[in-house]
Amino acid sequence: MRWMYRFLLAILLGVSSYIAFQSWLNHLETEIEQFATVDEARPADAAIVLGAAVYRGYPSPVFRERINHAINLYHAGTVDYLIFTGGIGYGDDIAEAEAAQAYAQAAGVPAAHIFIETESTLTYDNLLQAHEIVTQNQFDTVLIVSDPLHMRRAVTMAHDVGLTAYSTPTPTSRYRTPRTQQPFLERETRYYAWYLLLRPLGIFFS
Repeated sequence: MRWMYRFLLAILLGVSSYIAFQSWLNHLETEIEQFATVDEARPADAAIVLGAAVYRGYPSPVFRERINHAINLYHAGTVDYLIFTGGIGYGDDIAEAEAAQAYAQAAGVPAAHIFIETESTLTYDNLLQAHEIVTQNQFDTVLIVSDPLHMRRAVTMAHDVGLTAYSTPTPTSRYRTPRTQQPFLERETRYYAWYLLLRPLGIFFS
């Protein structure tokens, strides 16, 4: 009978752990959704634009939304500089940051007010590389620009790499309908959860 007791106890512990983990994921999902509506835009030294896909040397629709928001922040005088991040993606021959730089210059942002890093392909690395630019130029505060549902993870990572950073999500997004938003939200919840779990081990993959 002792084996039966241990078997039932193991099942109970397994079910309890699963319920607790799902509850935690639901909490993170709610946190991501709520933070997506928070715009902390304020005067800052620079806006860091997180990279996204480039198609044939031109920013994808998702990336353009981010770049346009940063350009508007610059022209409004909210930030003095733009920092574009992102290396060369699969099948591309130009770095995401380089495509963003060309786009911003065409929109009237002087080259002297643009910084780029062309090595990173992950959000954490985007911010780590951007931190080097911020440090080299003695910037104090930055704004993080990305899609609304990306902001919770991005700002958490920004703080973790040592940036004094504030969230300013794109006011418009390609992820507008429940059909497109839900997969993005579920993916972000998984990435955010894994980041929080693996952060103490120094393991970053998103």
